[in-house]
Amino acid sequence: MKKITNSQKAYIAGFLDGDGSVYVKLTKNDSYKYGYQIAPYITFYQKENYINFLEELKSILGVGYTRLRKDGVAEYIIGDEKSLIIFAKEILPFSKLKSKQLKLLLKILKLKVKIKNAKNFIDLCKKIDTFRELNYSKKRIQDSLEVKKNLIKKNLLTP
Repeated sequence: MKKITNSQKAYIAGFLDGDGSVYVKLTKNDSYKYGYQIAPYITFYQKENYINFLEELKSILGVGYTRLRKDGVAEYIIGDEKSLIIFAKEILPFSKLKSKQLKLLLKILKLKVKIKNAKNFIDLCKKIDTFRELNYSKKRIQDSLEVKKNLIKKNLLTP
């Protein structure tokens, strides 16, 4: 991530608070050791007419990518863990509405590298479940209970 000024950090934090999201998804993927991918993201949203604004933000930060969704929404997405950690630490002091999500994101990324067994993985998934309440998520299908059932089914965890 590029170096940015405090006024840029404050502006970006305000933009994230209003038109952004901080979240971690659990995605079923059998190629991973415990059958799930942990996918963290910070995403900014705008009407597709304003994709140039998101491109400018991407240029300022020097990380991530933009895309147009089929529903007319443009997104600027930061998904690589190193950039997420730097971004969260830089923006956190300026955020008013997304500070809990940024702190949780940092905690999850720190714990992720310490996973030694299925129990640790379930504990991490429980932390990820917290985003459901913080972000008012209604569509989450994969959660710690689902992961636990699958790990028990695969004999990676005892009930």
